[in-house]
Amino acid sequence: MTIVVIAPDKFKGALTAMQASQAIERGVKRASPEIECKLCPMADGGEGTVETFLDRGAQRMTARVRGPLGKRVDAVFALDGHTAIVEMSSASGLGLLEKSQYDPTKTDTFGTGGLITAALSAGARRIIVGLGGSATNDAGTGMLRALGVRFLDASGDELREGILTYQRLASIDLEGLDDRVRDVQIDAAVDVDNPLCGPDGASHTFAKQKGATPEQIEQLDAVLEHIADVASKALGHDERNTPGAGAAGGLGFALSAFLDAKLERGVRLIAREAGLPDAMRGASLCMTGEGKIDMQTLHGKTVAGVADIARGCKVPVVAFGGKVDDDAKAALSERGIQAIQTAPADMPAEQAMARAGEFLEEAAASAANAFLHGD
Repeated sequence: MTIVVIAPDKFKGALTAMQASQAIERGVKRASPEIECKLCPMADGGEGTVETFLDRGAQRMTARVRGPLGKRVDAVFALDGHTAIVEMSSASGLGLLEKSQYDPTKTDTFGTGGLITAALSAGARRIIVGLGGSATNDAGTGMLRALGVRFLDASGDELREGILTYQRLASIDLEGLDDRVRDVQIDAAVDVDNPLCGPDGASHTFAKQKGATPEQIEQLDAVLEHIADVASKALGHDERNTPGAGAAGGLGFALSAFLDAKLERGVRLIAREAGLPDAMRGASLCMTGEGKIDMQTLHGKTVAGVADIARGCKVPVVAFGGKVDDDAKAALSERGIQAIQTAPADMPAEQAMARAGEFLEEAAASAANAFLHGD
């Protein structure tokens, strides 16, 4: 029996992870109806993570929370038994803003704290937080304020919006922290291993794409360093250099330092939740993919993570991308991964995205035929 494990991420703007999985399955079945397909739609902790759980039968929940600039938004999360899955991007993400609104000196993660509160109120005993797609650089202070933490200046006045005002931070009051947080397990799905501060930290690495000027980047880095200094005194431990602390503008730091969250590569965490390692045992072939495969794919994204699991089980891997960069194709080939571009190279992006499912199905059929014939 030939078994094909199908574990793609979303093709952003074109197909959800489930739709991509189904398109690949149709192609494989065209090659041979006898092939057994195991579908494991994937994500890496960024946008689309909640959707993968909803597609597998989790309950759809909605919370009305503050967006990154204070405007109310309806954020969706998933509830799977007593496990809640939330995406910080649905409350505090760049996708909620117009480009003219990008400004990490003004955005905050308060809405993410609101999402966690909603998950707690829904009875969650474990919360998975996806940290991709943030519009913020506030070291998670907004999230913590939403959960009852108070950040005070030397006069005892509370600091609220505007992360640059945290230059005046003198102490942190933890008395009001929601007691329910202490009784839940929090797992943070990250796709980077950056520390909070410094040249490889949140501000210097990611703030520019969120709208920060060079001067603001320096200011933000200094403020985050100061927050870490005050936090280490309040908590008795220092998490600023924990790998992933710089994820989502420092939200990883706040989750780890204040909420005792475990930071883990999102693709590994989601793969485990999806049962991918078990599905891979005895498989003949693994098919994965995402909208664009480039050099960034090799650094903790879904395709690389799925391939690592497959290779550990000695299962060959084919990776589909609507677009595949030549450098990434060569680098993946060195790892034994065949990367296949599904869309015609000369086709405009909008047309290619509109026909993404058709192209993916066709590519999967060709790849499955080649595999069956030993090509």
